[in-house]
Amino acid sequence: MSVMKRLSMIFKSKANKALDKMEDPRETLDYSYQRQLELLQKVRRGVADVATSRKRVELQINGLEQQSRKLEDQGRKALSVGREDLAREALSRRSGLQTQMADLRIQHDNLQGEEEKLTTASQRLQAKVDSFRTKKETIKATYTAAEAQTRINEAFSGISEEMGDVGLAIQRAEDKTAQMQARAGAIDELLASGALDDFSGTRGDDIQTELDRMGGGMDVELELARMKAELGQGPAPQGSIEQGQQAQQPQPQAQPQQQPQTQQLPRQGDGA
Repeated sequence: MSVMKRLSMIFKSKANKALDKMEDPRETLDYSYQRQLELLQKVRRGVADVATSRKRVELQINGLEQQSRKLEDQGRKALSVGREDLAREALSRRSGLQTQMADLRIQHDNLQGEEEKLTTASQRLQAKVDSFRTKKETIKATYTAAEAQTRINEAFSGISEEMGDVGLAIQRAEDKTAQMQARAGAIDELLASGALDDFSGTRGDDIQTELDRMGGGMDVELELARMKAELGQGPAPQGSIEQGQQAQQPQPQAQPQQQPQTQQLPRQGDGA
């Protein structure tokens, strides 16, 4: 296949797809119905023209018949007065009119037959147009109902173009909301850590922030030392944690005081 044939096929296929997308069956049916009405109108005009021609031939035949009768009367009168030559001329002219009338009658019969054919075709076409009109309206109503049902189903399923745009708008709004929330949280963390300056005056200054950070670090170190002491990996921490442990440990009970023992003196009489 040559390049030009391929380009022509591609162009035709794309054009056909575009036309199919643009085509509305209801408009196509209306156009077809309009074309059939135009054709029916042409057939009716043809019937009228043939009928007019037939009527004109009939008028010509009637006129020739009148002339023929007139010539016959004239020939009879000429013969009655002894003018045989005039009678012969009148009959000769009458013979020519008879030939013309025969030809006109043939034309009349042909036109009458053509008129009957066109009349029958017009009646058949009229019936076809009426049937097509009924079918056209039925198809249009069915297509309209199917189109409405399709749009309703697409709206419920969310795959229609309008609902798709709404869904995308909602998705974009949710994404922007989540982004703003994340940004607000990040700014709060940065303000809390001191990475950003708070010009509103609601937070502490840099010195206070540094002191708070140091206090938090000492608490972590004390907690880590306490956990090591519990696990036997190091000495017990000194400071506030030790005091807290002493406060939590129960106090040992006081031992009862023992009476002092008196030294017994040696009795007299015992051996020294």
